Amino acid sequence: MLDERKAVILRAVVQEYIETAQPVGSGRIAAAPGVDVSSATVRNEMGALEDAGYLIQPHTSAGRIPTDKGYRFFVDILRSRDAPVDTVDQTQVRDFFLGVHGELETALTQTSALLTSLTDWTTVVVGPSVAQATVRSAQIVDLSSHIAMVVAVLSNGVIEKRTVEVVLELTPEIVEDAGYRVAQAIEGKTLSELGQAVTHGEPDPLLDAAIAALSAAGRKAELYVGGASRMASAFDAVDQVRKVLSILEEQIVVVSLIRDVLDRGMRVAIGEETGVGSLAECSLVLAPFSIDGSTDGTIGVLGPTRMDYSQALSAVAVVSQRLERALTEG
Repeated sequence: MLDERKAVILRAVVQEYIETAQPVGSGRIAAAPGVDVSSATVRNEMGALEDAGYLIQPHTSAGRIPTDKGYRFFVDILRSRDAPVDTVDQTQVRDFFLGVHGELETALTQTSALLTSLTDWTTVVVGPSVAQATVRSAQIVDLSSHIAMVVAVLSNGVIEKRTVEVVLELTPEIVEDAGYRVAQAIEGKTLSELGQAVTHGEPDPLLDAAIAALSAAGRKAELYVGGASRMASAFDAVDQVRKVLSILEEQIVVVSLIRDVLDRGMRVAIGEETGVGSLAECSLVLAPFSIDGSTDGTIGVLGPTRMDYSQALSAVAVVSQRLERALTEG
C-alpha cells in the first residue's frame, strides 16, 4: 500500500499523462490540485514510485509515465469509491434509448455506436448467449422455389433468422406444413438441444435444414465492434495499430478474451492483464448486462492504457443499465 502523499502524487501523474500523453515532470505535479508539497519533494516521491514499479522514465531527461501497475492502482481507487465519477451525459443516453426500437441485433449495433460517441474509443458488445435460450416460437417463410427462411424468437429476446436452400421444389403448402412441424419439434427447447430434436414421419429436407441452421446459430456468439478506426489515433507505430485492428477482426478471439477477463473476476484489464500480446498497450473496460435477471451479454470499451478510465467506467455503467432496462421492458 502507498502512503497518502505517494497516492496523491501517483493519481496526479496518471491524470496528467491521460490528458497530455506526454511524460510528466515534478514541476507539473507540484502545481496540481491537492499536491501541497514542493517540487523537490515530488521529485523524490516520483523516484520512489518508480523504484516500486508504479512509474517509469522513458528517457533520462524526460518526466515519468505510469506503468500497468500505476494504472491498476489508479483504477482500483476509482472503482473503490461509493459511486462512480459521473462523466457521461445521462440525458444523451436516456434520449438515445428512447429511440431504440426493433430487433435486438439493431439495438446492440446502435449501442456500440453510442459508446464510441461517448468515449471516443473502440467499443465491443457481446450479444446475449443464445445456446441456452429456449425457443418461444418458430416459423418458416417461403422466399423462392428452393429457398426459405427459418425464424425463431428466443426467450432472451433474440430473433434468429437463417436462410436455407433445399433441392426440393417448395410450394406454399410444403412450407406451411414444415413450419408447423418445426414449431412442434423445437419450441421450448434450447438451441443447444436442437441437434437432438426428433422428427417423425416422412423425411423432410426443409424441416431438417431449418433445424440444422438454428442449431448452428447456437454455437456462436454475436460480436458488435464500433469505432475500430479510433485505435489508429492511439498509437504512433503503424505496426501496433495493424496488430490491434487484426485482433478486432477475429470474433472468436475477442469473445474469448472478454469471457476470460470476466471469469477472472475483473471488469478492467490493463495492458498485459488482457492476456493477449497484441493488446499489451491497451486496456479493456467491461460491464455485463442482463435480461430478466439473467446475465446475457457484455459491453466494453477498448483503448490505449492511457485512456480516460473515469469516463470509460462511467460510460459502460450508465449504458449497461439503460440497455438492461430497454431489453427487459421490450
